[in-house]
Amino acid sequence: MATALPVSFDDVREAAARLNGVAHRTPVLTSRTLNALVGAEVFIKCENFQRVGAFKFRGAYNAAAQLSPEQLAKGVAAYSSGNHAQATALAARELGTGAVILMPEDAPRSKMEATAGYGAEVLTYDRYTQDRTALGQALAEDRGLALIPPYDHPHVIAGQGTAALELLEETGELGALVVPVGGGGLIAGSATAAKALHPAIRVIGVEPENGDDTKRSLESGRRVTIPVPRTIADGQALPTPGEITFAVNQRLVDAVVLVGEEEIIHAMRFAFERLKIVLEPSGATALAALMAGRVEDPPQRIGLIASGGNIDTERFIELITAGRRNP
Repeated sequence: MATALPVSFDDVREAAARLNGVAHRTPVLTSRTLNALVGAEVFIKCENFQRVGAFKFRGAYNAAAQLSPEQLAKGVAAYSSGNHAQATALAARELGTGAVILMPEDAPRSKMEATAGYGAEVLTYDRYTQDRTALGQALAEDRGLALIPPYDHPHVIAGQGTAALELLEETGELGALVVPVGGGGLIAGSATAAKALHPAIRVIGVEPENGDDTKRSLESGRRVTIPVPRTIADGQALPTPGEITFAVNQRLVDAVVLVGEEEIIHAMRFAFERLKIVLEPSGATALAALMAGRVEDPPQRIGLIASGGNIDTERFIELITAGRRNP
């Protein structure tokens, strides 16, 4: 008998109740142009319209809201390249406590400024030479803070799964769900919800070609560590999957596909020009995979999660105008 997974569908439903009235129930967009391009009916869950501009608020708030009053009074800590940083800072503010956030020195300036703007203390580190997990654990212990990791925590995973739960409640049964993969929290939570509601659904993860740690790990049957990726998809620039997320994804994810940097940019441009939405590179990888034909034998109805839209104006313009090509 297979062992129970660390996150259940009940956990996702309880997270949804906890987030009700706190997180946005983000819109689901469709596009006839995209449908014709893909050859399927596509439903886009727009987490770029979530609070802090990304799905991460769901997991951060769900985890922080379950801390004891005594621990909340002491505050929380997190480490993140940007979106989880902002999410934890806002969750802490919503719950009346403080946050200390470790961010890489090369994190997008807009994400650093937004994190500080939510009231958090921001500390920096070098993502290429320092271990953020060890730094975060030491920080939390030294200051007596509750550490809320960006993905490798059951409460965080359950919170992220509410995005897929909402999508499927709105669309009904889908043949496939396409989800960006960084540390694996979003797809682990999404797969937990999707497979519980519709066991036959295919759950497909998407990574940048330069950051294929989850794909390699699933293929080898164990967690694989790669050099810290250098990719425009900074939210997916991770060297290894989480321990908890990998345990879930190994059981529930059907495949992981890869997209190139130019394909990501092409998807960002398409989203802006045709869908009238702004996606950051990591938020566009699921769309990129569909547009590039990475999803084999696409079913008639496909859902995808556009996971975030946090990007500096100058960087956005630089990317979508570089090497321009028509959709």
